[in-house]
Amino acid sequence: MKKIEAIIRPHKLDDVHNALQESGFNGLTVTEIRGYGRQKGHKEIYRGSEYNIEFVPKLKLELVCDDEKLESAISILIKYSKTGQVGDGKIFVLNVEDTIRIRTEESGSTAL
Repeated sequence: MKKIEAIIRPHKLDDVHNALQESGFNGLTVTEIRGYGRQKGHKEIYRGSEYNIEFVPKLKLELVCDDEKLESAISILIKYSKTGQVGDGKIFVLNVEDTIRIRTEESGSTAL
């Protein structure tokens, strides 16, 4: 199993979420985060004053899937979160040793 952590732009969440659901990915965790990468924040003008926004608001999506569904999940994340501009985000893939559903005590792929 693999855990996918994706950092995306907040306005792309609905598109990504709908595409993942339609493709059979049932579980998803979304966390509001702030940070920066190469873009190093940005400047905004509010009421005539310029403000430097060092930490840009983003969303972190987390999902766990079987190895066979990994490429599908990654291509959905790229297709529906990409704008082609700096700050589109990143995707991280991690190995998952086991998953256990607390309610039923199922483990492995059946717990997903």
